[in-house]
Amino acid sequence: MQNSSTTQWDENGQLEVLTFDIGEERLAIEAVNIREILDLLPETRVPGAPAIVSSVVNFRGKIIPIADLRVIFGMTEPTAEMPGDHAEDMALKYTSTDHRIVVIETELDSETIQIGLRADKVHEVATLEQRDSSEPPLLGMRWRREFVRELVRQPDSVIVLPDLQEIFRSMVSAA
Repeated sequence: MQNSSTTQWDENGQLEVLTFDIGEERLAIEAVNIREILDLLPETRVPGAPAIVSSVVNFRGKIIPIADLRVIFGMTEPTAEMPGDHAEDMALKYTSTDHRIVVIETELDSETIQIGLRADKVHEVATLEQRDSSEPPLLGMRWRREFVRELVRQPDSVIVLPDLQEIFRSMVSAA
């Protein structure tokens, strides 16, 4: 199964990414798509919005939807001892000094959008090598395969390159 978007490795087979953690998983987004890395901001719940984007923030006068990739990947919440799973509770759950909002810019249905991704910890801009990457396996993954473009092996972990285009496209079609 071919993913709808492909990784744009450079002519040397490299890709510059921002790495960050969600739960115990390390993810990466192409550095060219990163617009801001924000400390946590007050979130406003959007009634009736899908769980993955159930709140927005006001940043410099611009309303930015906040996506929680935990929802799409079926991960546990950051602080399991806190009751509830509503957006208003999420601001309480994301209280560590490491938590950030990574604002990305991407195209969706021929429109450029900005969206914030909740991250438990942001690491650094790193260069990945195409020779270390592979397609997600048919078996052995807890996530929907179409939401993962590639997995990149590292000495101490595996970095997930999520297919944000497919994730956001599925949200729009479900709405």
